[in-house]
Amino acid sequence: MIDSGFDPVIGALNTSLNLRLLNQNVISSNIANADTPGYKAKAVEFESALRDALGVGDQLPLDEKEAGHIVHRQTDFTEPEIFEDPNGVESLDGNTVDRASEMAKMAENQILYDASTEMLKKKLGMLKYAITEGGGNR
Repeated sequence: MIDSGFDPVIGALNTSLNLRLLNQNVISSNIANADTPGYKAKAVEFESALRDALGVGDQLPLDEKEAGHIVHRQTDFTEPEIFEDPNGVESLDGNTVDRASEMAKMAENQILYDASTEMLKKKLGMLKYAITEGGGNR
């Protein structure tokens, strides 16, 4: 799990937003190059990058208290793999961009980005409440 220094949920949402932004940029690039001969559509390995950043991959979790375990926690941007999309069908000019599919991916990614920003706003709102209003009687 990501450690933001204060709240792991905020760190996780930060990483999700950064990965969603990168994904949006890759999709935008694909759409912009839809008419470029020989261009191969790209894709981001989003899910595995997010799992790795959150520390919930296939590996067993490390115990911070165990002397032999080195635990790496981060809130910095994770660099996922960007690869040629193997699902692309090559057109006569060698281009593999399916504009309709890319537009659908962009819409889905935007919805998920917006959902992450809403969750972050809610989390920050709860923290603000706890600091300002939730202090109890004075």
